[in-house]
Amino acid sequence: MSKSISDKVVRNQSANTPFSTVLEKSLSRRAVTRGSLGAAMALMAGFSLTACGGDNDPVVAPTDPVPPVTPEPVPELKLGFESLANAMTEACIVPAGYTAHVLGAWGTPLNDNAAAWDRNGNNSSNDLLNSTGMHHDGMHYFPIDGSSTEGLLVVNHEYIDEFALHPAGPTKVAGKRPAEEVRKEINAHGVAVMHLRKEGTNWNIVLNSKYNRRFTSGTPMRLAGPVGGTDWVKTPFSPNGTQVRGTNNNCGNGTTPWGTYITAEENWAACFVNTGTRPAHQQRVGVQSGRGRYEWETAAADVSEVNGEFARFNVTASGADALSDWRNEVNGFGYLVEIDPYDPSSIATKRTAMGRFAHEGAAYGNPVEGQPLAFYSGDDSRFEYVYRFVSEAVWDPKDATRSDRLNVGAKYLDKGTLYVARFNDDGSGEWVALASATVGKDGKTLGAEFGSLDAILINTRGAADFVGATPMDRPEWTAVHPTNGDVYLTLTNNTSRNATTGTNAANPRLNNANGHIIRWHDASGSNAFRWDIFVFGAPVDGDADTNRSSLSALNQLASPDGLAFDNRGIMWIQTDNGLDGGRNNDVAKATNDQMLAVIPKPMSESTGTGPVINASNQAELRRFFVGPNEAEVTGIAFTPDHTSIFLNIQHPGNWPAYGTNDATASASGTVRPRSSTVVIQKIDGTPVGV
Repeated sequence: MSKSISDKVVRNQSANTPFSTVLEKSLSRRAVTRGSLGAAMALMAGFSLTACGGDNDPVVAPTDPVPPVTPEPVPELKLGFESLANAMTEACIVPAGYTAHVLGAWGTPLNDNAAAWDRNGNNSSNDLLNSTGMHHDGMHYFPIDGSSTEGLLVVNHEYIDEFALHPAGPTKVAGKRPAEEVRKEINAHGVAVMHLRKEGTNWNIVLNSKYNRRFTSGTPMRLAGPVGGTDWVKTPFSPNGTQVRGTNNNCGNGTTPWGTYITAEENWAACFVNTGTRPAHQQRVGVQSGRGRYEWETAAADVSEVNGEFARFNVTASGADALSDWRNEVNGFGYLVEIDPYDPSSIATKRTAMGRFAHEGAAYGNPVEGQPLAFYSGDDSRFEYVYRFVSEAVWDPKDATRSDRLNVGAKYLDKGTLYVARFNDDGSGEWVALASATVGKDGKTLGAEFGSLDAILINTRGAADFVGATPMDRPEWTAVHPTNGDVYLTLTNNTSRNATTGTNAANPRLNNANGHIIRWHDASGSNAFRWDIFVFGAPVDGDADTNRSSLSALNQLASPDGLAFDNRGIMWIQTDNGLDGGRNNDVAKATNDQMLAVIPKPMSESTGTGPVINASNQAELRRFFVGPNEAEVTGIAFTPDHTSIFLNIQHPGNWPAYGTNDATASASGTVRPRSSTVVIQKIDGTPVGV
């Protein structure tokens, strides 16, 4: 999530203290051997088949002893680049032997209905509807027929910079935003699907491809799951509550085992305003009381307005019921949205069973045939929580090959149980069900406090408060190790954690300006897990309490945010630190935002504390990439053969340079900044990172 639109208000007033109220639990551990990727590959390589004769075949004694066959050892996975030095420039920096090129910068046409991007900000709302959006964030590469040279790159567009988007910033006439400006801003949000093809060493968008699509803050979408069709979401646009217009503030992302994309709606609430009495659930998520973030609601009643397209951002109850005003519009936001990139005719679907909060992506646990699927998601705000959704249906591997992918999504994502995490101070933890029968404060059940499941989901944050979940330091991206199933979570920072709020074992530092990464492993067939802290962000010259992981000048980091594993077992860590109070953070004074890589070893089965980053192994955490001044580094995707890695540069200060697609080039003068995807490759064409 960009610091530019982060919700700095602490909205969790629950004062949960779960560590003093939750008893230590006896945990059953997973009854399988878990090891590194190298060990798993070695195990597979150690099996061989021997030929056996039939019943009537003669037995022939060997004349010489046959020595046993020793399998070739599988090389240990190692990073193959040197860690980059600190850097603060107007360009991107990659290791020696690598190239970095700009791809799909904001305003790049997807079809002939969009004019070329204009350096002076004069593109129209229609141009933005048919080109890439603004402020790229989470993304994923979907290969076409398994190809590493042709595929679909799906990219989130989190928010907008009004001063870059318009010629001279936003305007108002008699207190109202012009309709054309508002439409332009609405169309710059959302998600882009880009058909890419590699030609030589260059990746390009296939103009006018049937796959190229935009989802914006105005695109009709389905509402599925327990909230869809209820009185919570009935509006003049959808009187039966089965649709909503748009997806907003799309930050982190996820995928599914059946080949769909999940985009996460994060800080959507501030786009809505309620000038009357705000219900508790609106206050808890941050619906504004005075004006919306972009004041889109002020364009209401414009002569060109269609079906309340602007009025809907004012959710004040003003009519006789929900079908005569827009009070319920905001209840259609705050979800994980499933998109089928392979089917251009498909309708994006909001999966309400997975909870309603400031979602920061959704990583699924490694699928096991005959067992339910689990998806993990952070709620990115100070003192918010970590959630797990567990499907009611059990995994059938045949569903991975079905072409009706959104129907598969309905099977696994519309029915299940949403849980919230408690992290205990002994390294244990538990997932608490947000279900009607769960007992919370004062011995009351969630059902008695909130009502039916749809009401619990609309009030997800309040329900998590009620059952005593652990308040965390801005839980953001989750990532799951591809072989051992350990789950990692970035806790970006929390400078509001002070002596009054206190610390807890999972968030142990006051004034946590640097953040940390936590990890856990779920016990098989149980709601229990064990956890430890993998790495603490810190400046190199921090004291022992600050620099607990003994980071050096070659890997000091702060505000870990984006997080992903590739299928080789390399974990990639991205940071959102460069705008911290005008570079008041010590790491931000030394280096721009970055992407680092590390190959984690698994958590210990017996103690839950594994070989985390410390003085003896900190050099294994290496800086792979440094972004340009003022920019956040976010979003990551890989081709199947790992020869191309994609990442996103969000809100750069003076980048990319005009007249070149070289991401490492500095602008010769002042440019209109453009958030962009950067594709990184080795000059020799071999896999990146090793």
